[in-house]
Amino acid sequence: VDYVTKPIDLDELEEAIDKALDAQAQAGDSGPDGGGLVVESGAAASELVGHSRPMQEAFKTIGMVSQSRVTVLLLGDSGTGKELVARAIHRASAEAADPFVAVNCGALVETLLESEMFGHQRGAFTGAVATRRGKVALAGDGTLFLDEIGELSPGMQGKLLRLLEAREFSPVGSTKTLISNARFVAATNADLEARVADGSFREDLFYRLNVVTIALPALRQRREDVPALVAHLLRRINRDIHRGIRHVSADAMEALAAAPWPGNVRQLENV
Repeated sequence: VDYVTKPIDLDELEEAIDKALDAQAQAGDSGPDGGGLVVESGAAASELVGHSRPMQEAFKTIGMVSQSRVTVLLLGDSGTGKELVARAIHRASAEAADPFVAVNCGALVETLLESEMFGHQRGAFTGAVATRRGKVALAGDGTLFLDEIGELSPGMQGKLLRLLEAREFSPVGSTKTLISNARFVAATNADLEARVADGSFREDLFYRLNVVTIALPALRQRREDVPALVAHLLRRINRDIHRGIRHVSADAMEALAAAPWPGNVRQLENV
């Protein structure tokens, strides 16, 4: 819900405790049958939801890393909320007013990904009819989120290493070297250590990325968070599809909590 830095200010601590108790009360409302859930209206304070120990540990790390510009590596299965964590780090930082820019490293071929990340000069390749700024430049002093980092080609791994080490990059077709001031947050559902071992991922890049690691648990590892997640997701879904689902029965909640959820929170939301 919140974090308080040492040395503790008692007024700040009391305010954080009140905030935590309010959040707990909202998450714990029960339905008419004594075991269900009443969904309150209104927007949630955060997209990240969870009272389980793994999520509380993740929240504490988010609070700490948001106060510096250290590189963060997010690990977890697909659907566990890695981009939500990246956005939470950005929102909690002093640069929250600056851009948050996401790049899906697995969605584009190498030539297009390089242009997407670093930009290009007019005429640098067929179809480059105008000079274009890349995602790195667009992030400015904000946050650059590199999703599916494990899918980078060897060539792009080398260019990213240069960006992380020297904070330098060059647009495609340009001889000019530019400087980035962005915070870097990378995410993957791949086993990067195994990829380093088989030679498909650069060891020096792995260690450059692996400064602070946040491992997000699968939903099956935090089943106690399912009721709070259901309430949170239904608030948003009610707004999106103009419905008014107010109550989830105890039987339905028991079934939701017991399901294996291989697709994690994303699958729960779709269901």
